[in-house]
Parts: sequence; structure tokens; C-alpha cells
Amino acid sequence: MDQRISFLTLAVRDLAASRRFYVDGLGWTPEVEVEGDVVMIRTGDRLVLSLWDREYFEAEVGRIGDGDGVAPFTISYNCATPADVDDVLETARAAGADPVQLGEERVWGGYSGYFADPDGYRWEVAWNPQEIGMSVVS
Repeated sequence: MDQRISFLTLAVRDLAASRRFYVDGLGWTPEVEVEGDVVMIRTGDRLVLSLWDREYFEAEVGRIGDGDGVAPFTISYNCATPADVDDVLETARAAGADPVQLGEERVWGGYSGYFADPDGYRWEVAWNPQEIGMSVVS
């Protein structure tokens, strides 16, 4: 098996609200849309973010286990500079992200903040001076 991820799928409560956030608010372009079912957005050469209506997700994958608190993972967006982090966080806020945690210096040497999409999935927006092999497109 090749070492890669092809899709990141988020089961969303309100597909129209998620579409407005990502497409109208963040300015991303859908590659595939099935009204009321799924919106797929290419986010890299070999990576697609799939926003899938929860009912369709559950019908195919199985019952979703909801609980209190934040989902135990983040989706990360790397930036070229700390100022870019602040700009992206402000774009997310203008798109309706709630909450937005402002960028701050981190103990690991970088600068990052967080925002939540309409379903509460947390995005980390980061500048990492070490880059650990991750390229940044600005």
C-alpha cells in the first residue's frame, strides 16, 4: 500500500451551510457536487476534501458516535509567514467560523491559531519554521 491519503471526508449536519462556508466564505472551488449529498473540493494534487451529508455518510459507513467536546483531530493549513496565519484566521472569521482562536507563538517554535467550520471541525492555521518536509503554497 502506498503511503498517501486521497480523501478527507467530513460528515456534515447541513451540507448547504458547509458549502457556503468553504466555497462562498473561504473562496474554494468545488470539483464535484451532488446537491443534498456531497461537495468535493480538490485541496492538493492528490487530496480531496469531501463534505458529505451525515445521513448519506451513516447509510454507507455506519452510525456516527457523537459526544461532548472537540473531535480528536485537526485539519492543518500551513502558511509561509505568521502574518499569513492571521490573514487566514480573519478570512475564516469573516466566513462565519466560530470559534476562532487567534494566532500565537507556540512552544514548538511556530505560530498558529484555530478555527471551527460549521460542524465544529477544527482547522489549525500554522507557520512552522522547521517545516518538517511540508511545502507551503502561497
